[in-house]
Amino acid sequence: MNPKEMEDKIINNYKNDEHMMILVFAQWCINNDLDPTELYLKAYPNQSANQALQQANDLTVPKEESEHISNDMLLGVLSLFGNDDLAFVVTEYINREVT
Repeated sequence: MNPKEMEDKIINNYKNDEHMMILVFAQWCINNDLDPTELYLKAYPNQSANQALQQANDLTVPKEESEHISNDMLLGVLSLFGNDDLAFVVTEYINREVT
């Protein structure tokens, strides 16, 4: 594999993993009766519609059909991608629900 092919493969793998992170976030929101787009916009109010989030929303299932996604798992996944602003908003929601 030449360097360009290797670079393309790494970028493609990252994009696939990033899409999985977004799907985990969207499904966690559904499981907690939250609107993923609304929560996302709280973290990133200046961003226009996020196409990857819209695609993830289309792939979510009703919470009754979903596997449980723990708060810690979501925060860990967000952390892996350096998605600190969204993790902060999620943590605020979690803290409100606990108290």
